[in-house]
Amino acid sequence: MSTSSKNKAISETPAKHKALDRIDLNILATLQRNGRISNVNLANEVGLSASPCLDRVKRLEQDGYIERYGAKLNASKLKFGMSAFIQITLDRTTSELFDSFQKTIADIEQVCECHMVAGGFDYLVKIRIADMEAYRQVLGMIVDIPGVAKNHTYVVIEEVKQDHGLPIKPIN
Repeated sequence: MSTSSKNKAISETPAKHKALDRIDLNILATLQRNGRISNVNLANEVGLSASPCLDRVKRLEQDGYIERYGAKLNASKLKFGMSAFIQITLDRTTSELFDSFQKTIADIEQVCECHMVAGGFDYLVKIRIADMEAYRQVLGMIVDIPGVAKNHTYVVIEEVKQDHGLPIKPIN
């Protein structure tokens, strides 16, 4: 095996990550609830001093457990109070069509989620819009994507439960 092949094989080997312990899980649960918590308050909450707590947070970020930080915005105040789910069925299932659809749908700003699914259709798309006029415009963009054969829309009447992150419970 050449040196470049060995280096490539080494770089493709997944890095070994330290197993998560009780404190790591508590840090993750706390940051998921409040990403703006100060390091000092986070350290107090999980029972560490500030420096080791910051080291753990940096390790969790580097190891990919923490992907990003963000804010939960009020959709209604920002004129995105209406949401809908659209089932998309493609006219054929080829990797080229899947790739093309995924690239195109990712560029529609009102699409907030898109999932390839197994079952009676190919994709489940969640959109956020202001009203039915905006819905019609977005639907027009989606049905014009090459390969889209069928669509079914489900407009959300009431949001019963929102995604508040992963079900990580703090451990005492």
